[in-house]
Amino acid sequence: MQTGGMPQGHAARLLFPAPEPAVALPVMRRVQERRRRMTAEDGRTGTLRGQAESGLDPDGAPAEHEARGRHARGPDEMPMRGWKDVLWRTVRQVIEDRVEAVAAGVAFYTLLAIFPGITALISIYGLFADPAAVVEHMTLLGDVLPAGPVQLMSEQMLRVSRQPQGQLGFGALFSLAIALWSANQGMKAMFDALDVAYGERQSRSFVVFTAVTLGFTLAAILSTALVLAALALLPVALDVLPLGTSAEQLLDIGRWPLLVLIVVLGTSVLYRYAPSRRTARWRWVTPGGCLAALVWLIASMAFSWYVANLAGYDRMYGPLGAVVVFMTWIWISVMIVLVGAELNAELEHQTACDSTEGQPKPMGRRGAYVADTLGKLP
Repeated sequence: MQTGGMPQGHAARLLFPAPEPAVALPVMRRVQERRRRMTAEDGRTGTLRGQAESGLDPDGAPAEHEARGRHARGPDEMPMRGWKDVLWRTVRQVIEDRVEAVAAGVAFYTLLAIFPGITALISIYGLFADPAAVVEHMTLLGDVLPAGPVQLMSEQMLRVSRQPQGQLGFGALFSLAIALWSANQGMKAMFDALDVAYGERQSRSFVVFTAVTLGFTLAAILSTALVLAALALLPVALDVLPLGTSAEQLLDIGRWPLLVLIVVLGTSVLYRYAPSRRTARWRWVTPGGCLAALVWLIASMAFSWYVANLAGYDRMYGPLGAVVVFMTWIWISVMIVLVGAELNAELEHQTACDSTEGQPKPMGRRGAYVADTLGKLP
């Protein structure tokens, strides 16, 4: 039997107890209270395992279950009434989990992690290409990001890229490790926030948790380096290949779907592996990834236009205006990612079918809170 997606006695088998998530502290008590309420309801209506095996739940007659997607094996099988239930609970959980406050905490740690991450990026990129070229490619983000964040990151990249090549090589061995460790704090904060969205407690040991988040941090930096390298090779390819003007315009337009695809892939991987729970199937993390990617792109462009045309951050904050704009953009981006996670969680919460990897298991034995319980209906 499990409680909240974590097996009883599991904590005793941990190598080292993981510290309480700093970002999740204000809302973790709400998550625990929600679990206790669900446990009390289980006592009145029978065990969750019995509900899954019988196909019944206390929210309505069996005839309504199919109409509400209680037996959906994937989001594509979720009927319209089921989606309405999911969206209703998603809005409620965004409010109850205080997503805007959690996102502010993640944004703070992410801002602190950005500049060590830039140092690590330049160190890695400088091993196989001219690090100064990274700064040139930052201008491509000007259509998406506000001018302040682009300028801040470009200036930091320029300072790091001006270091002698010998120092960059040494940074790949020593300073790179320190930069990765510092940048990893932002990734840890994101993992903690996703645990809140999925109703989980961090059950990994400190060693395992740090190793996983470091792997994600390094993967994010390497992916960014590869994308920037591809951007550097694209103009060369356009000059060599006999492509017409229309083909060049098509490639210029095609960068936006490519950007959305990269964000969908990145957020889906994050939703799948970051929460401390049994892994969800890909089909259950893709909807939130698609929503996050599209909303993030639109919100980033809208915020960039707002900063350029309406907001007076420079007049209000003076020299700190660019930093405030940068942190506000990070906060908005993190909120969008967390809303996508809440959507995924409530999709799993809507069905009695097993949404986790492996052989189907009965409710209560799936190792994930939202897979082991059924969400309330409006």
